[in-house]
Amino acid sequence: MTAPALPAPTPAPTGEMPRIPGSSTRRNAELGLLLFAMVIVAIFAATVEASQLDTLTSSFWVPPALLGILFVGLHFVVRFTAAHADPILIPTVALINGLGVAFLRRLDLGRAIVLKEPIPGVFGGTGGKQLMWTLLALILASVLLLVVRDHKVVSRYAYTLGLIGIVLVMLPAVLPASISEINGARLWIKVGGVSIQPGEFAKLALVSFFAYYLVRKREVLSLASRRFLGIDFPRGRDLGPVVTVWLLSLLVLVFEKDLGTALLYFGLFVVTLYVATERASWLIIGLVMFFGGVYVAYLLGASVGGPFANFYDRASVWLDPFNSEFYYREFGSSFQLVQGLLGLGTGGMFGTGPGSGSPLLVPEVRTDFIFAGMGEEIGLFGLSALLICYLLIVERGLRAALGVRDSFGKLVAGGLAFTLGLQVFVILGGITGLIPLTGQTTPFLSAGGSSLMANWLLVAMLLRISDAARRPATGGPAAQPTGPKQPPVQLHGAMTEVIKP
Repeated sequence: MTAPALPAPTPAPTGEMPRIPGSSTRRNAELGLLLFAMVIVAIFAATVEASQLDTLTSSFWVPPALLGILFVGLHFVVRFTAAHADPILIPTVALINGLGVAFLRRLDLGRAIVLKEPIPGVFGGTGGKQLMWTLLALILASVLLLVVRDHKVVSRYAYTLGLIGIVLVMLPAVLPASISEINGARLWIKVGGVSIQPGEFAKLALVSFFAYYLVRKREVLSLASRRFLGIDFPRGRDLGPVVTVWLLSLLVLVFEKDLGTALLYFGLFVVTLYVATERASWLIIGLVMFFGGVYVAYLLGASVGGPFANFYDRASVWLDPFNSEFYYREFGSSFQLVQGLLGLGTGGMFGTGPGSGSPLLVPEVRTDFIFAGMGEEIGLFGLSALLICYLLIVERGLRAALGVRDSFGKLVAGGLAFTLGLQVFVILGGITGLIPLTGQTTPFLSAGGSSLMANWLLVAMLLRISDAARRPATGGPAAQPTGPKQPPVQLHGAMTEVIKP
């Protein structure tokens, strides 16, 4: 016989509805931060016009207002399609994007004044084009959020995305230089007056493929062969994927003549591999392989030239940018690097003020060197604040990776966040002379539609994954109503009976 079951204790009525932990979506906080970001952009635009034109035109507020409308529209898409998404991502990215549009508008005004041309309209010049690209980028991000309601669906097309990514990476290398090469790097496809950088979209496809592949091969790649200095190194037979991606990265370095893209893709794979296996030995192997390959390419460029010559020239300029041989040579010289360094030095700690510098002295200030141009006018403090915004985006992406419940989502979010951070490091390292110059664009700041659209798609994917990470679990402990804590049932009050065998 068994003792009768005790009735379950019922919570005492509290007079209020039970709360579900984490049920607050924080969308109103997102909207408030977004409006605050647009106020900062409007103040920056007003200061630029006052400095450049000595007056405020009646239309200075139009670009910030249009940007505000576009970003608020994306906010409402997120409110109804990813209600639990991270509320910090959109305002932070919108601030950087808005400042980029305002600064490109500042370059248009400066160029018109120097050339004694009419002041371009709101939709004219590089700033107007960037405004239109922002509209298209936000439309694509909204479509992704509307179509992809569950990030795990992407894993079904992982191999297709991997093939697409490889094709997009290699396409500029096989096309004629006349339609793919700009400033010595073959990263673009130029059709008429429009240039597309396919590598920007390739990184999104490759992140999804790497994540799916590593989820399936994680156990095998986690096996250790031998232990050295307290670190478990993998078996030799498991190095195949790393060697393959390493060779593809060196092919990008040699034939597309760009260190930044090669570092971006190889670093993305190695870091994703480290996140999947939690073995630091993969990072050590990756660093040794990449920098060893780069050094060999430099030596080959010095001795045999050929496809390695361009990389040797870039490395030589990086080692001694103030050498007169490089500074006064028109093509492949260090002129823009030196001008960028001088601009950063002129800005000092606090900058010359928005619209009060001379960023047009830097040749590629609209694209590769936009950090240098802005640094002259907002100074070290302003650039530090801008970098903190980038750091915040990366941190929120990594937080989404930690919070999401499936391995594929963790690797995708971690890979996307790392990709954005590495891209900022690569371009900033090239501008400051830390590494050789690359053809990478500054995310959300530089002029160009490919980079802007690809990076907004990246943000949309992070929003989708963060929504899954922050959404309360149904049927688990988080979904159970909470009430006043009840005292435990005492066993001495229960009925007992001795049963003899």
